[in-house]
Amino acid sequence: MKRWLLCCWLLLVPGTLALASGRDFHDRLLAATPPYADERLTAYVRELGEAVVRASGGDPAGYTFTVLDSPVMNAFATRGGYVYVNRGLIAYAQNEAQLVSVLAHEVAHVALGHVQSQTAEALGAEALAVVAAVLSGSGEVYEATRMLGASVLRGHGRERELEADRAGARYMAALGYDPGQMLEMLALLKDVEAHEKERAAAGGARPSYHGLFATHPRNDARLRALVSEAGRRRAGSDQGAARFRAVTEGLVWGENFAAKEIPPERFEDLARKVRIDFPQGWRVERTAAGARAMAPGGEASLSLEARPRTLEAPADYLRKHLGGEEWREERPLSPAGLKGHTAVAGGSPPVRLAVIYRGFDAWVARGEVQRAGDFRRFDGDFLAALETFRPLDGRALAGRSPLRIHWVRASPGMRYEALGRELGLSAEEVAALRLLNGHYPAGEPQPGQWLKILKRDPVPGDRGGEP
Repeated sequence: MKRWLLCCWLLLVPGTLALASGRDFHDRLLAATPPYADERLTAYVRELGEAVVRASGGDPAGYTFTVLDSPVMNAFATRGGYVYVNRGLIAYAQNEAQLVSVLAHEVAHVALGHVQSQTAEALGAEALAVVAAVLSGSGEVYEATRMLGASVLRGHGRERELEADRAGARYMAALGYDPGQMLEMLALLKDVEAHEKERAAAGGARPSYHGLFATHPRNDARLRALVSEAGRRRAGSDQGAARFRAVTEGLVWGENFAAKEIPPERFEDLARKVRIDFPQGWRVERTAAGARAMAPGGEASLSLEARPRTLEAPADYLRKHLGGEEWREERPLSPAGLKGHTAVAGGSPPVRLAVIYRGFDAWVARGEVQRAGDFRRFDGDFLAALETFRPLDGRALAGRSPLRIHWVRASPGMRYEALGRELGLSAEEVAALRLLNGHYPAGEPQPGQWLKILKRDPVPGDRGGEP
């Protein structure tokens, strides 16, 4: 699932009007968006969620709490007691109480029966929108389809949300948290909403959250009144800030590139900053200077190795350094705009030779077959693979490792712009620092304040500084 909102509570089985069970939806959801692979954070959210359930008078055994590996700012509940919170929402909380406010809101939807009693008319439009988006991978499909059910949801949606807020605030108070932290979380989420509206002009769907985020103005008098009914803050409490910092240290922010799988046929040299996609289904092995891929059955192979580059043109390099007495089918090679040359060296069997220049390296490729009669069958694969050769620039390398949240104490004079330059962050990531710390749109850190910063994981093998 991408940057679109899951704000329905029941899912229609694609192609039918039968309502899926909470378990069916859970299985489908995890197939599309896996859980976040952090056992400590998962256990923490489960512990908080189960405490909220007990405060509601419910049985924790009837609930399942899941942290989804999604950067989208969202949390939601489904029938069967399934409660989900995205790591993208957790990132914006400042303390445990604010995270509990979200969990309490979702548990309240379950405890109050909202997930069972939503009208079929509203559910149909919303659920079909989710199905369409899942099948198409398009947030735009979802946004268009959900318009069909908008008028139905407006009639009672906000009242249900206020009911969940009131109950959630009571659960928080019963657990010793300040219900006012629900309002603080609202303020943070509204800042994100404002920022996303500014970005909307550049295109793309905005992430959203169906609860506090979507239904209340920032200074909603009714919400403030019902929150104040629940109780006041306990003096001297840090609202679980210290424990929250410990558990969220290292939390991935944005896309989780570390969790993405690299195609098995792809070879990457992160030190020399290049990659190539060998033919699909071929077995790829690293060598001392590069890689070698073998076709199923061993009938053909394609090797790639880095050698020192010379001042010669690629064609001259190929003729002088790669041998061969009979050359044919010579032509320039320019994958991703790089300079290269390729030719077929005669013999029995013939060999596809190529050289591609990248930085100080000359990447030499050899496509070989076991039997001369198989050369034409595999030569197209050799050439297609060579065309996938790519340099890995700074952006591509950064995309191989995620940004993570780290907590630091703000020093006197610390400013976000300077911090962004020091950390190598983009302008958008500097804006994210303000949002993550509650300083949007122009606030600055205060000395001694606990601050979230964003640092990218080091890229394994990256030597840096090489052209």
